[in-house]
Amino acid sequence: MKVILRQDVENLGKMGDIVEVRDGYARNYLIPRGLAYYASEGAIRRLEQEKRQYQRRLERERISAQELAAQLEQLVLSIPMRVGEEGRLFGSVTPQMIADELSLRGFTIDRRAIVLEEPIRSLGTFEVKIKLHPEVVATVKLWVTSAEE
Repeated sequence: MKVILRQDVENLGKMGDIVEVRDGYARNYLIPRGLAYYASEGAIRRLEQEKRQYQRRLERERISAQELAAQLEQLVLSIPMRVGEEGRLFGSVTPQMIADELSLRGFTIDRRAIVLEEPIRSLGTFEVKIKLHPEVVATVKLWVTSAEE
C-alpha cells in the first residue's frame, strides 16, 4: 500500500515522502497515529498545505530561539561551589545547577539543552553552550567561584 508520510518516521522516510508499506502496518500503525495518509490526490494537496504550515512554525520557533540566544549571550552566571585543595571542587557543576541559576534570572531552559563537553570540576571561567533550536546555539559565560562557608 502506498502512503504519504505526515511526519518523519525512523527507518521509513521523511515528511512528504510517498512510501510503499505493508497493508497492516499502514492500517494499524501509521494511519491511526496520524503519521501517514493513504496516497491519493486529495491527500497530496492536504500534505502540501501541512508542509507550508510546518515550515512557517519552524521559522517562528527559530526566530524566537535567536531572540532568546541574544538575551542569553549577555548573561554572566556565577555558581558558588565548595572547594578543596588546589582549587578542585567537591563534585562538579551540573547542567541542572546551570538551569537553576538561569531560572533565577527569569529564563526557563531545560537542563537537557545545556551542553557540557566535559564536567566542570575546577574554579574559573567557562563557556557553556545551550542548544535552543537545531540551528540556534547560545553561549553563556559561567564563573565558578569558591563558596564562603
